[in-house]
Amino acid sequence: MSELVSSPTAVPSTSKWAYLDIPELYQCVHCGLCLNHCPTYRALHVETESPRGRIHLVKALAAGRIDLTSRFAEHIYLCLMCRACETACPAGVQFGRIAEAARAAIGPPGSGVSRSLTRIFLNGVLPSPRRLRLFTRALGFLQRSGLMALGRIFLPQRLREAQEMLPPIPRQFFDPPEVLPAMGERRARVAFLSGCVMSTLFADVNAATVRVLQRNGCEVVIPRNQGCCGALHAHNGEVEMAKAMARRNIDVFLATGADYVLTNAAGCGAAMKEYSHLLASDPAYARRAMAFVRKVKDVTEFLEEIGLNTPSRRIPMRVTYQDPCHLAHGQKVRAQPRALLQAIPGIELVEMEASDRCCGSAGIYNLTQPEMSRKLLEEKVANIQKTGAQAVVAPNPGCMLQIRYGLKRAGSMTPVYHLLDLLDQAYQ
Repeated sequence: MSELVSSPTAVPSTSKWAYLDIPELYQCVHCGLCLNHCPTYRALHVETESPRGRIHLVKALAAGRIDLTSRFAEHIYLCLMCRACETACPAGVQFGRIAEAARAAIGPPGSGVSRSLTRIFLNGVLPSPRRLRLFTRALGFLQRSGLMALGRIFLPQRLREAQEMLPPIPRQFFDPPEVLPAMGERRARVAFLSGCVMSTLFADVNAATVRVLQRNGCEVVIPRNQGCCGALHAHNGEVEMAKAMARRNIDVFLATGADYVLTNAAGCGAAMKEYSHLLASDPAYARRAMAFVRKVKDVTEFLEEIGLNTPSRRIPMRVTYQDPCHLAHGQKVRAQPRALLQAIPGIELVEMEASDRCCGSAGIYNLTQPEMSRKLLEEKVANIQKTGAQAVVAPNPGCMLQIRYGLKRAGSMTPVYHLLDLLDQAYQ
């Protein structure tokens, strides 16, 4: 690790250095049980690309034994933040918090133009639903006009691959009434996070989710002033923007008086369940954040908990299930989605090998770390194909985009569904 001890690329500010003052950093006993669960260590067999290796580096940085260099940043940002190490850790070390603290000290990934573009997207586009929709509509126009395909010949490989991952962008985004009534007797009043990617690229999945909730006796509130959950910001060094987004959502969702706050995106749910940690030192929001977190549930977790109204339509299909990292490792939700799948008449669930290993999507990881992402995706696609399944179920937008892309590259027409898609079909 001598390459890390050199002149820093940027002198960290006192406020950024304070991010490393966290108790989680000193809980690791370096037993190594996390190693074979870490995707980057399994691929490279290098200690600095393991959870305990990264913890050692961050501790050294916090103690002043090494400097903040571009090489240090590479080690931290090669992590997928999948949190598989947290599932494996006998000491209960919350590595995700350590990695987020280190990235807050580093700032967004990349350098030069790529770093500036990442910051513009995170802080200029995502926080504003209006700007995000304008951006996505522009992409949709380019896609439908053929200009996007024509422009591919001028794009670098990384951007060509990003373009290929895009699904057909819908003309209509998710824009329902603010309150939708329950069907039959009302069992709960729930508030729904419509999300960024889910409300645009997966508007149909959001609509299906709301219909399923209504059919299960839920009055659904979709607050107009809600915003991005802040997950991408927390994962990419923009923690202050993540806090601002958390405050906004806490205010908006608590004002609905809903019994629960639901999401159909695993990454969003994991981020919102961390709001109490994110705002623990905020005297104005610490208690409000705790009250908010107690209401947050993944929609599959919620439906299994209240008891699903059994769907009647038969869907004869052999499916395999992909565990989204932030659902399985972040939220510890594994059995509930499988129980809902098996409640659909005709569905045969066949488990794939290592279903809870990261597919390589990991937010914007497939754009910032394409080589490692591609390696993990190829492993995931191979495991899917071994099952002989007719479809893949993955209740998270990043997993859906990534796996669709991987199957397409492998020459497979196997469809990828969100779980709520199939549930909605089974009710119709």
